Amino acid sequence: MQATLKPTLIEKELINSLSFNDRKKVKQHPDLEDQLKSATRLGNAFHGKVSILFEDDEGLKRVDTTIWAHGSKYICLKGGIWLPISRIVEVKY
Repeated sequence: MQATLKPTLIEKELINSLSFNDRKKVKQHPDLEDQLKSATRLGNAFHGKVSILFEDDEGLKRVDTTIWAHGSKYICLKGGIWLPISRIVEVKY
């Protein structure tokens, strides 16, 4: 899946300062759940990083980081940073 706009690369430490208040629908990759499961295994077993494309209230962003855990509504990144799954577009390895 290709995003039509080029995402802004950010550091994971900035995610906590982003706004996710807008309840807009994000077009997600059809295999996002499988991508999250695989990326979580990669992060836990090998400390491997992935690229996460997501939308905050300002637009498309990208972060390169490790996913430590995922639940039904959020993923937990290295450093204890939480990102809402509803705003994730795609995970790339």
